[in-house]
Amino acid sequence: MDLSIIILNYRQKGLVKYCLKNLLSLDLPMSCEIIVVDNASGDGLAEMLAAEFMGVKFVAAPLNRGYGAGNNLGIKKSSGKYVLILNPDVRLNAEAISGLYEFLEARAQAGLVGPKILNPDGSLQYTCSRFPDWHLPFYRRTFLGKSAAGQKWNEHYLMMDWDHLTEKSVDWLFGACLMARREAIDQVGLFDEQYFLYMEDLDWCRRFWENSREVWYLPQAEVIHYHQRASAEVNVFWSLFSRTPRSHLLSWLKYYFKFKNKKLPR
Repeated sequence: MDLSIIILNYRQKGLVKYCLKNLLSLDLPMSCEIIVVDNASGDGLAEMLAAEFMGVKFVAAPLNRGYGAGNNLGIKKSSGKYVLILNPDVRLNAEAISGLYEFLEARAQAGLVGPKILNPDGSLQYTCSRFPDWHLPFYRRTFLGKSAAGQKWNEHYLMMDWDHLTEKSVDWLFGACLMARREAIDQVGLFDEQYFLYMEDLDWCRRFWENSREVWYLPQAEVIHYHQRASAEVNVFWSLFSRTPRSHLLSWLKYYFKFKNKKLPR
């Protein structure tokens, strides 16, 4: 098998259906399998897949243990030379999939590659970043990001000083759409399941670099992402009581203490 495409669902059955219809309509030059993992949604996904997508593999998680644990279930069930981690709210085309695949085929040291991700209106989503420091939860998830210091930090963190028009090795990529080399996953390991939501992609990319596996941004491959940052710009005190920003803060603390005494890998 050349490519395994893994889609993780949590109460997004409609998006999964739309995503699968799109994928199955593509004329891809490589052999593929599609694996859908359900994080104990209870939204009727299993029944829908059985009725409409019999060729799609289905994995039911007994509990919702988050993004990393759910995708790990899919990776463990996959057999492809390459693995594509795909959010159900991302729309792909054959050229993007082939571009990511061919890039990994041509660059043996690359372990992970991600596409240019666009908003539905065609504007750029900044989905590759430099490794963050302790400012991240304050400048990314609170009103402090609008301060002069916060804006300067965010511009550097999101690599806004670069035009995003040429392929480039980057510190890390957001996890909405990532293609990884199986051999590299075997070397680096799966997503760290201590994170429920957020930081799994940052942690994974950092471990790729620690194992001398390059992480690349490939703007020639373009996809559309319908995601909205639900936890952005929340009051720092209210974030302690709101689930999504609280998850981001807790994940950041886990990441910080995991790597606090380690040198950045690049």
